[in-house]
Amino acid sequence: MTNIDQIKTRYELILNSAGEGIYGLDTNGNVTFVNPAAVQMTGWSVEETLGEAGHAQHHHTKADGSPYPHQECPIYAALKDGEVHHQVCNEVFWRKDGTSFPVYYSSTPIIDEGDIVGAVVVFQDVTDIKESEAKLKQALHEINQLKERIQAENTYLQEEIKHNSNFEEILGQSPKLQKVFHQVEQVAPTDTTVLLLGETGTGKELFARSIHNLSHRKERPLVKVNCTALPVNLIESELFGHEKGSFTGATTRRIGRFELADGGTIFLDEIGELSLDLQVKLLRIVQEGEFERLGGSTTLFVNVRVIAATHRDLKMMVKSGDFREDLFYRLNVFPMTLPPLRERGKDISIIVQAFVDKFAKKMGKQLDSIPQKVMDKLSDYAWPGNVRELENVIERAVILSNNGVLMLHDRLANTNPKAVDENLKSHADMEKEHITRVLVHTDWRVSGEQGAATILEMHPNTLRSRMSKLGIKRSNLSA
Repeated sequence: MTNIDQIKTRYELILNSAGEGIYGLDTNGNVTFVNPAAVQMTGWSVEETLGEAGHAQHHHTKADGSPYPHQECPIYAALKDGEVHHQVCNEVFWRKDGTSFPVYYSSTPIIDEGDIVGAVVVFQDVTDIKESEAKLKQALHEINQLKERIQAENTYLQEEIKHNSNFEEILGQSPKLQKVFHQVEQVAPTDTTVLLLGETGTGKELFARSIHNLSHRKERPLVKVNCTALPVNLIESELFGHEKGSFTGATTRRIGRFELADGGTIFLDEIGELSLDLQVKLLRIVQEGEFERLGGSTTLFVNVRVIAATHRDLKMMVKSGDFREDLFYRLNVFPMTLPPLRERGKDISIIVQAFVDKFAKKMGKQLDSIPQKVMDKLSDYAWPGNVRELENVIERAVILSNNGVLMLHDRLANTNPKAVDENLKSHADMEKEHITRVLVHTDWRVSGEQGAATILEMHPNTLRSRMSKLGIKRSNLSA
């Protein structure tokens, strides 16, 4: 064996021992050499590969199956321009069995005395690398989503701190309240949807929080949405989120309240105010747990417990076509009716004392006495705004009281409806009477801090709409 043969044999042994696949090509791109690693990766034997056009055999189409003309192939380019070409992005080689695998490869020209006489192609199966990259990409995506969610949760919690209710406990011992407490204890450990019914100011949010805090979801957020406090054109984005550019002003992607509540509880207050269009989308997420962000096409899934609340008669709204029947039955799984303050008897005195203590401490006053005539007047009043109205009255009284004695400065008419048979009245009549009492109490002021809308916990526009529908009018109405 000559030295040349020995060198050739040594090089072939080296090439055959390489872990990468290696092809030798002539100037036409036909295979002149193939090593065992290439045979193992492609499934094409040495005999089936030698003399064949390499591109036509294993590089004929792109990853998506579309044609890959050999004129565009970097391997052929090395045979034309004499340059080394590398390809590390989104290309595949095809196996004999019709399957493919992702590859990184390089094509190096063989030059003899200035002439290109062929090329060497070295390639590597990068399936594992691609899978690792995909896993890393998915992990980074999940980290970014988690970061985005945590940021959104922090923003939401900061807003909650700013707007947190001052009435932090549900006070009272009346039988009707005790019945509700018992219902809370029964339903809280489950994932059952709860519908809280009752007049405004009866503490629906406090009961929703109690249900959440007694559930296995208490480590995740309780996310609140007041369906009357949000403009109609923004509530869908608030509930489901939106993608960047989905509407004018959407400069970034935003996570909706349902995503924030994933794993926890969402409290939908005044659910009866939602439009029929939104009711359809809400039904889907309550029923299936899936939705799309506004302007998005990706279906998202959440695990959320729903607690809804309303002061409206949803059954009547279903009959009038203002509320979807299928959504009503999805929400009305475990209804709880919260008693109005006027039906809670001696609870009023307990709550009054708690409010007096709280506001006196806050204002640095000492109020040791609540005259019986003051307590009688508070007990006899109908409290159309319930606990919220009582809280406002006591706060004003504490501000204006001196000498350690609580004095009332609000005109509270004895309008307790205990003697009236409410069962004889229609829902519309009761609602009209209730709203009118509040308007009279506020001297017909609708909006503002001491307006009827604030007491009724309604958006001023919603209150005006209800007044128009119920025929409640007064000349020179103050806005």
